[in-house]
Amino acid sequence: MTPTSTYRLQINPGFDLTAAASTVDYLSRLGAGAVYTSPLLTAAPGSTHGYDVVDPTRASPELGGEPARVELMSRARAAGMGVVVDIVPNHMSVAVPAANPWWWDVLRQGRSSPYASYFDIDWSRGRIVLPVLGSDSLSDLKVDGDRLTYFEHEFPIAPGTSGGTPQEVHDRQHYRLAWWRTGNAELNYRRFFDITTLAGVRVEDPEVFEATHREVLRWVRSGDVTGLRIDHPDGLSDPGGYLRRLRAEAPETWLVTEKILAPDEPLPASWPAEGTTGYDALREICGLFVAPEGAAPLAELAQDLGLQPIGSPAPSLHLVEETCRRLVTQTSLVAEMRRIAALADVPPDAVAEIMIAFPVYRSYLPEGLDDWTAAVATARQKVPDLAHHVDTVDRAVRADPHGELATRVQQTSGMVVAKGVEDTAFYRWTPFIALNEVGGAPDRCGVTPTEFHTRASAREAAYPATMTALSTHDTKRAEDVRARLAVLSEIPDRWAEHVTRWSATHGIDEPSLNLLAWQTVVGAWPISADRLRGYLDKAAKEGKVRTSWVDHDEEFEAAVNAWPDRVITELGDEIESFVDGIRNAGWANALGQKIVQLAGPGVPDVYQGTELWDLSLVDPDNRRPVDFVLREELLTRLETGWLPDVDDTGAVKLHVVRQVLRLRRDRPDLFTGYRPLRAQGPGADHVVAFCRRPELVVVATRLPMSLDGWADTVLPLPSGPGNWRDLLTDTTVDTGIEPRRATLAGLLSRYPVALLQRGD
Repeated sequence: MTPTSTYRLQINPGFDLTAAASTVDYLSRLGAGAVYTSPLLTAAPGSTHGYDVVDPTRASPELGGEPARVELMSRARAAGMGVVVDIVPNHMSVAVPAANPWWWDVLRQGRSSPYASYFDIDWSRGRIVLPVLGSDSLSDLKVDGDRLTYFEHEFPIAPGTSGGTPQEVHDRQHYRLAWWRTGNAELNYRRFFDITTLAGVRVEDPEVFEATHREVLRWVRSGDVTGLRIDHPDGLSDPGGYLRRLRAEAPETWLVTEKILAPDEPLPASWPAEGTTGYDALREICGLFVAPEGAAPLAELAQDLGLQPIGSPAPSLHLVEETCRRLVTQTSLVAEMRRIAALADVPPDAVAEIMIAFPVYRSYLPEGLDDWTAAVATARQKVPDLAHHVDTVDRAVRADPHGELATRVQQTSGMVVAKGVEDTAFYRWTPFIALNEVGGAPDRCGVTPTEFHTRASAREAAYPATMTALSTHDTKRAEDVRARLAVLSEIPDRWAEHVTRWSATHGIDEPSLNLLAWQTVVGAWPISADRLRGYLDKAAKEGKVRTSWVDHDEEFEAAVNAWPDRVITELGDEIESFVDGIRNAGWANALGQKIVQLAGPGVPDVYQGTELWDLSLVDPDNRRPVDFVLREELLTRLETGWLPDVDDTGAVKLHVVRQVLRLRRDRPDLFTGYRPLRAQGPGADHVVAFCRRPELVVVATRLPMSLDGWADTVLPLPSGPGNWRDLLTDTTVDTGIEPRRATLAGLLSRYPVALLQRGD
C-alpha cells in the first residue's frame, strides 16, 4: 500500500515504541500517511539507532518489545495510517558476541555451527579473526568458566577445548583474537564498510533470508506493516535478486530502497521497488535554491584560504575524491582488496584502481555493464603498469558476472565510493558544503528550473511512488541548514569578506576544516559550543587530514575542541549580525524547498521534528529528542485558523507541512501528473511553479536574496472554470479574466510560497 506521505521516527531506548505510539494522534492531525520507523528488531545493547541488529527474530525488548510494537501499529491502523519499517538485510552486530545468538554459536562451533553459512566468512583463511586486542599480546586474556575474557569482551570456549593457560585455550578456538589495528588488513569476514563490529550476512541464501525476515514478514502479513525501507542494498551480493524475493513474499507492500544514485544514474530497471529513499530528489530540490553564479567566487575564496590539494595547481573535487578513494583502499579496506585480488590472482593494487575509478557506487552485472567498462578503462589508463592485471580482472568478471569474483568486486566498489567520497572527500572539499550531501554533486552548483522540471517530470512518469526526502538520519546537515547556506551562493563576495577576516584572527590551522567550520557556524546559528565541538571533532576525524579515528593528533584535536568557545565568545556578535542579514532569505528557501518536496512527484517523507525549523548537523546531532509537546501546541493553534508569521518559531513551516500533507491524504487525486508553469516578467527567474492536476498549483520563491521585488511579474495559471484559492492564506487569488494570471507581488505578499487549488 503506497502511503500519501511518511513521517520518520527515530526509535531508541529514550524514545521507545510506547513513546512513538503516543505521537500517532499528532501525526494523524498533521496529515502524515504513514508512521515510518527506524529498525525495530533486537539490536546491540544500548543501541541508539537500531542498525546493529543482533536478533532478527523478535522486536527489541529495549524498545518495549512485542506488546509495544503491537500498540504502535494498532494505533496507526486505527488512525487510518500505514506503518513503514526500516530493515537491515546486509549485516548484523557482533560487537557483543553474547548478544548475538547466531554469531556466538559460530564462534563456539566454527564451521559445524548451523549458523556458519549465515555470515559471509572466508573459511579458507582459517580461524575467524576478531580484531579486539589493544596490542598484539594475549597477556590480559583470562578463562572464566566456559568463556574467554579480555577486559569487557567475552568469547565462548568450544566444547572439549578447555584446560591449560588462557593462551593455550585461545589457540584451540575457531576464532583468533587480533590487535585491533590489524583488522583492516587481516579480517576474513565481510563487514559493513570498515566497521568490524558489523558482520555481513549471506541473505542471498534462501535459508538465511527466511530466518532473517520471518518476523518482519509476519508483521507484513498481519497487516501491521504496509511498507519496508531496505537499508544499504549495495552491500548485498545480488540486490535485484533480493528485492525480487522480498516482493514475492510481500506483493502488496510498498518497497523503497536506500540506493544512492549518481546525478544521471537510473535505478536498475529490474528492481521491483517503488523507488529510492529520496537522495536523488534531495539533490535536485535543494539545488533549485542555489545560485550557479556563486560557484566561481566560492571556489576562489577556498583557494585564497589555502584549500589546495597536493599536486594540483587549483582546487579540484575530482582529485580530492580520487585521493580519498585511494586512501581507503590502502588503509581501512585493505582486507577487501586482498580478498578480491586472491580470487583473481592479481596484485591488490590492480583491484584498488578499478574500485577508485568507478563512476557510480556499483554495477549490477549484467546490468550496468557500461559503468563497469568505464571503470576498467579508467583504471587501465591511469596506471599502465597494472593494465595487464586490470584486464585479467575484467575478463574474469565478464566471463562469470554472477560468480564470486564479480560479486565481491561489486559489493566492494560501493564501500570504496561511500567511504572515500561521502565520509572523507566531503569533509575535505569544502568551498560550499550545502552541496556536500549523500547523493550530492558538489561540482554541480545549483539546479536550473529547466533541469528540475525535466527530472521531476521523469520521476512522475517512471517512479511516482518513490520516496522523496530533504533530511534523513544520514544527511550531513538538516534541510534548513542547507537552505540558509544556499543564500551564500547569492552573496559570495560578502561571505568572502567576512570569512576571510574571521579566519585571519580565529582560523583553524587546516584549510578544509576551517572553511567547513565557518559555514557550519553560520548555517546552524545559534549553536552551542558543545554541539559545535562534537561536530567538528567528527568532521576532523572523517576528513583524515590532520587527525583521524585511528591516528590521533592530540595537539590539533585540542585546538579544534577549544575553537567553538573562543569563536562564540569573541565573534558571536559579528556572527549574529551576519546571520540576521540572511536569515529571512534562508527561511524563504526552507519553505520553498519544503513545499516543492511535499507537493511534488513521489511520496514525501518528513524527518522527525523538521516540521519546524531544524538546524541539526550530522548524526548523532540529528537524533536529539524532538519536542512533540511544542509541536502539538502549535498545531492546535493552526487548527483554529491561525496564520503564523514567518519568524523564528517555525510555525509557518508547520503550517505548510500540515496543509500539504492533509491535502495529499484527503485529495490524493490532485497529486497526479506534472506540468511546469513559467512566470513572466522581471522576477521570472526567482520563482518555480508547477501544477499536478490542472486544479492544483505550487509556487515557491527561489534566490530571494537577489530578488529586487516582483514588479509586474505574473504567473499564468491553467485555464478552466472556478476560482483559485491559496490554501496557505485562505484567500481567493485575483487572476483577472481569461487567460488567468496571478500577480506574484500579490500572491506572495504574505508568504514566499503558495498552494493554489481551483474549485467552486
